[in-house]
Amino acid sequence: MSRYPHGAIAMADVERAAGARAAAEGEPAAAGAEGKEAERALAMRRAIAAAMARSKREIPHYYLATDVDMSRAQAWLTAENLRRPVSERLLLAVLQLKAVALALREVPELNGFWVDGALRPSAAVHLGVAISLRRGGLVAPAIHDVDGKPLGALMAELGDLTRRARAGTLRSSEMADPTITVTNLGDQGAMLVHGVIYPPQVALVGLGKVTERPWAAGGMLGARPVLTATLSADHRASDGHRGSLFLDALSRWLQEPEKL
Repeated sequence: MSRYPHGAIAMADVERAAGARAAAEGEPAAAGAEGKEAERALAMRRAIAAAMARSKREIPHYYLATDVDMSRAQAWLTAENLRRPVSERLLLAVLQLKAVALALREVPELNGFWVDGALRPSAAVHLGVAISLRRGGLVAPAIHDVDGKPLGALMAELGDLTRRARAGTLRSSEMADPTITVTNLGDQGAMLVHGVIYPPQVALVGLGKVTERPWAAGGMLGARPVLTATLSADHRASDGHRGSLFLDALSRWLQEPEKL
């Protein structure tokens, strides 16, 4: 049982689960750091599997997707990075996170928790960022108050969070309080992801790889860089109409990068 709010799983819970399983099954303790890492990775996979099975069993998911023209976002990012020192340059992922957070302001019922049969919306936007670990498994720690932070601060926090996640030095608060999760598989080449909601959250945003695709605009057909954004949402907390408004807002923010 997790010690953290809303049933969130923390690293300490994973380690206790690994030790308890080994003791129950009479397994000898794994020797050295490598054995401990393997045990922890296995325990994490089991914890993730349990959480995802619960999610699919208990949450009535609905799924929506939209394609976003990323021409303006990429052009703005290139120009902006030319003005910045190399150490302060931005990744496209940071624009995407800020756009998600601002879109949630417009559709707040996607940002919160389903607890005791009711939605508990969150006034704060704490985005859980899915991060893959080197030895397998993943974690989704939070970047806090994303909607109110400048892009440079978000870039620094994202880099720091990723490094500490892979070093195993995350703080319990970062694991316990994401109000929604964003999974970005663009670097892995996936164009489309339909994610599973992390309970007790009520939505998950999936972002695929930006690829050049045919795009019609102004009666002309050409090639544009296109992102497929998806939403997995809990039908108890929202519906397809509200989910569509969220994706429309996300698309709009990504096409107005100068306002992020």
